[in-house]
Order: sequence, then C-alpha cells, then structure tokens
Amino acid sequence: MKFKHPYKFGKGYEKPVAYFSMEFAIDQPLKIYSGGLGFLAGSHMRSAFDLKQNMIGIGMLWKYGYYDQVRKHNNELDALWQERHYNFLEDTGIELEVHVNEHPVKVKVFYLAPKVFGTAPIFLLSTDHPENDYLAQTITHKLYDNNVSTRIAQYILLGIGGAKLLEAIGHKVDQYHFNEAHALPAAFRLMEKLGDIEKVKDQVVFTTHTPVKAGNEVNDPIMLHKMGFFNGFSVREVEDMVGFENGMFNHTLAALRMSKISNAVSKKHCEVSKDMWGGFDGICDIIPITNAQNKAYWTDKELEKAHAKKDDKKFIKRKKDLKQEFFDFVSDQTGKILDPNVLTIVWARRFAGYKRADLIARDVERFERLLNNKDYPVQIIWAGKPYPLDHGAVSTFNWLVHFTRKYHNATILTGYELGLSALMKKGSDVWLNNPRIPLEASGTSGMTAAMNGSLNFSTNDGWILEFGEHGKNGFVIPEVDTSLSEGEQDQHDADHMMRILEDEIVPMYYQKQDEWVAMNYQSMDDVDEYFKASRMADEYYKKLYNI
Repeated sequence: MKFKHPYKFGKGYEKPVAYFSMEFAIDQPLKIYSGGLGFLAGSHMRSAFDLKQNMIGIGMLWKYGYYDQVRKHNNELDALWQERHYNFLEDTGIELEVHVNEHPVKVKVFYLAPKVFGTAPIFLLSTDHPENDYLAQTITHKLYDNNVSTRIAQYILLGIGGAKLLEAIGHKVDQYHFNEAHALPAAFRLMEKLGDIEKVKDQVVFTTHTPVKAGNEVNDPIMLHKMGFFNGFSVREVEDMVGFENGMFNHTLAALRMSKISNAVSKKHCEVSKDMWGGFDGICDIIPITNAQNKAYWTDKELEKAHAKKDDKKFIKRKKDLKQEFFDFVSDQTGKILDPNVLTIVWARRFAGYKRADLIARDVERFERLLNNKDYPVQIIWAGKPYPLDHGAVSTFNWLVHFTRKYHNATILTGYELGLSALMKKGSDVWLNNPRIPLEASGTSGMTAAMNGSLNFSTNDGWILEFGEHGKNGFVIPEVDTSLSEGEQDQHDADHMMRILEDEIVPMYYQKQDEWVAMNYQSMDDVDEYFKASRMADEYYKKLYNI
C-alpha cells in the first residue's frame, strides 16, 4: 500500500506530521479511549481535518477497548471487557513484524478514513493475528493494561510498530509528535536510521500531560532493553543518549531529552512542568499550548443559533429540551425522574483521588439543606470511569452509589463515554470541577460544557486560570494555600463551594434569569474565542512543527 493523503493541504499546514497516541476519542462507536488524553487526541484529529493539515494519526486497535462500565446487582461499579468489531475500519492488508521480549510479533494495520468521522487519516495497530501466540495477542487487548510487561509491549508496538508502518506505506514524515511518552521507542527506531541524536531531536516533538512526578513512568532499563524498548541499543548506549536517574529510565525525562521542543497543556501546567523538570540537564524547551475541543462536534446547533441571535426565549427553551433528553437517559438507567425546571449540577470526569468527586458532600447536613430547599431546589448528577484497579477511586464511586440512593434528586451514572459526556454537557446548568490545585494539567471537559450553555464552577486550576472570571462567565472557588494539609485544603474548598452555591449560584438561577442567561452568553463567547481545537491545531503547526 502506497499511502496518499486524501485531501489537499491548507496553507501553512503542508509539513507532514505523524501523531502518535495510545488513545483517540473519535466518536462513540470506536471505543479505543479512556479519558482526557483521548478526548484531546480526538478533537485534534477532527480539527486537523477541518484545517486540512498534512497529518496522520497512529494508534492502537484495542480489542476490548478500555472497559465497559457496568453495574453489579447492588448497583456498585463493575468492569466488563467485551470484544469489539468495527465494519468502518479498513483492513489494509499490511503486516508488520515487531520484536517484543526477543520474540517476533505479527502486527495487522487498520485504517480509519477521514470520510467516516471527519478526522485526519488514522492508522490503528493490532496484534490480533492468527500467527501470534496468545501472549502476543494480548498486547492489544486492553488499553493501559495493569501488567507492566504488557504495557511496555504496548509502547514498543505503538512506537516501533508505528515507525515501521510509516516505512511500509512509503509515507515520509518530517515530524513525529508523541502525545505523552508512550511512543518513545519510535525515537530509538529513528536513532537507528539517522545515527545522530541531534537529527532525532529535529524530528521529534512531545506533549506532556502529567503534572505529578509520581505519575510519570519510571522503569528498570535492563528490563526495557530485554523487552526491546530501546530497539537494539544497549543499556550503556541509552544511558549515554538520555541519562538515567538513580539507575532508572524515566520515560518523560527521556522524551524531553529526545525532542526539539515540548508543550504542556495549559499555561499553569507549563509552569508546573518547568518546576518539575527544570533542574535536569539536556531537556528541550517546554512551552504552553492550552488544550481545546472541537466545537463542531460538541456543540448543540440550535442552542448555538439562539446564542448567536441573543434570543433568550429560544435559548431557555432549547436548554430545557436538552435537559429533558438527558433526564430521559437518567431515568432509564437509575429509575429517578428529574425536573428540567430545576437547577442541575453535574460532576463528570475520570474518577481520581485528586479530582475529589465527593467534595460537595463533605458536609452532609449542608449538602442535604442544598438538595432539600423547597423554594430553590437543586439536582446533582455524577458520572465518570475510574481506572478499574484504582481501588480508592472505585470506592468513592461506590460510596456515591449508596449515598445518593436516599435522595430523589441526586444520582450517579455509568457509561461515561463520548455520547453520555455530550448529553451531560448539554443537559447541565452548572459544570462542577474541583480538583486539588495545582494537580489538573488542563481539564478540558468544562470547555465543551461552556459551549453548551453550562456554567463552569471550578477551583482555579488548569485551563480555568486562562478562562474563568468569577461572576462574569462562571464561578471560581478562591485559591487555597497549598502548603496546608490535604484535609485543610479540602475543608477550605468545600466551605467556599457551598457558600458560592448558597449565596450566588442558586439565587441567581431562580431570581435573576436575565443575568443567568447573559452569563451563559458570555461563557459561550469566551470559550469560542480561545478554546476551540482549530486554534490549538494551528498553534501546534506554528509553535512546534514549523519552527
């Protein structure tokens, strides 16, 4: 197969780029994503297509996806791994071979054409090949497998397999873009071809996402070498190339040392990343390119028309209709019928400890007063997929299952994927986001909520620092002193959250509808100005690829 890009390139976007990512959230049927990293990659691929950029995506075809979030008999969370088969992916017939742990592994290649979902072309790699033994086939079974050896094999497949794919289809690219460090073995494949670390750096750019040092993967270089991660280079050669820290290979640090330039995913995250890595020698520059989302994919067209005409009556009616559509889904899943006339707060994102899903319920008495206010009622809905082996996050999810059972106007949903995410953004009035600062790199879900007339209510972290103006386009919890203990920080944020809800958000929604709608318009205008993925995709070319 000789690959030919299926569209003519836009001006300034001619340089050929390969974008490597472990996950792509493209559309609801294609279940090869887990969370924010994939949502970003999906919006990027859509906007690359809109702008006609000379880009292709390289990812993995996960046989069982991430996991299907289902329930046990008592409504607690359960994980289902179900085989996926897609008639819209084209089997290219290309077969590659990648060596993993001194064994040859056969790789099949599938193609997602731009016409299917409106994206740049995407190639997906699979080890579901009849000539592979079962162990080799499991490499592409589950996204983010908890077995370390399997995960390293996935990185080898994405990186070296992706680089070999480019050779097999005769597609020469000038720029390798790694969305996180997973595809790093591709840099060692480039090193084999180019023989010069400086030439490798010229061709590699890197997006870092994780603002916590502990979240950046570190492995034993001897194990990585044996598995084939370094593409045949010896441990000593790799140490000379990128250095080790305390004898260990730090994936993010190596990516920063093998790239010409790197970007963080918000201005604040850029500061945090420079603090994290600035003390290490040999790293490339880190610049901010704030995440964004594809407006055409996420926004309700009728709501957007009412906003454009500043037609309050149509805007309010459409918002209530969208709430009803969402509540039909809620009642079907939970048996609770909600009211579209009632102020509805949504907390929906990946369940992780620092995101504090249960913070609003920290003071149960105050939470109940909020829910049980007869004059100004409130509804609250949670959703989100924890990593199945993050027992703390799963425990929080299950606690909320039992906690919300007794309230007629509070509930928690399963199946938080692209489809439900869109329903929740369109059907919420307030999008609650309360990570412990400064641990949220970007947190893009609030962008698409704002595009659909849902007001952000957030701690001042990630992208909100560049967007949020308290009382103008949303509500921002005052920043806490991060030197305090976690318990004191949580108490501070919970107190301010409830105060703002009781004194500002709830009264405004019920007593000052004109102000509420005006704030929605302002929020939609502000998010449109800077947080569309077309701006982000353009900045990647201007600030990373074309420099």
